[in-house]
Amino acid sequence: MNLLQIQQAVNELGTATAETVAQPTEIKLSILNLATKGGWIMVLLAVLSIIAVYIFIERYIAVSRATKYDSGFMDRIREYMKDGKLDSAKALCRGNSTPISRMIEKGISRIGRPLGDINSAIENVGNLEVAQLERGVSILAMIASAAPMIGFLGTVTGMIRAFYNMSMAGNNINIELLSSGIYEAMVTTVGGLIVGIFAYFFHAIISTKIQKVVNLLEAKATEFMDVLNEPA
Repeated sequence: MNLLQIQQAVNELGTATAETVAQPTEIKLSILNLATKGGWIMVLLAVLSIIAVYIFIERYIAVSRATKYDSGFMDRIREYMKDGKLDSAKALCRGNSTPISRMIEKGISRIGRPLGDINSAIENVGNLEVAQLERGVSILAMIASAAPMIGFLGTVTGMIRAFYNMSMAGNNINIELLSSGIYEAMVTTVGGLIVGIFAYFFHAIISTKIQKVVNLLEAKATEFMDVLNEPA
């Protein structure tokens, strides 16, 4: 092998070595590993997220059941009332077991009293039914507001931890020393915002569905009072 061939071999070896060194090593970090770096704040946010999901699913099912309505219900109530079959009308209401049927049953039980008393009784039952549907919804609103603030609390504690580590390290400051505090600061902020955003959307969805139930109750209460005001 002559000198030129040796030089070419050395150049090729150097080029290959440089390319190998230039290629960065890919570091993968799973979501679980990332979350654990947020410290105890992430545990609290995880608990809040579980509560929010549970309330959302439970209330969504309950409100969906309340919106189910038999389109012929009021027609049969009107027929029973015109025929004077109040007991049959009450039995029909008990068989449906919905907020509308319970409200109408209360109105039927007050027939014979002034219309103002009947209307007040219906409104009271309607308000109670709506209050039952809204049970736990305020907790979603609280989580939507509190989760980002808890995340920011983790940001502050994480930065305090990072600066404390810097002060204790003296002249031996390195990135590994600061990484735990910075991870806690950044991860808790993201976690708090994610939990808060999801809780906000959960609250908005449930509130919208409850408002539909309120509108339906008001419409059927008005329809029932119209039946009472119809000429015999």
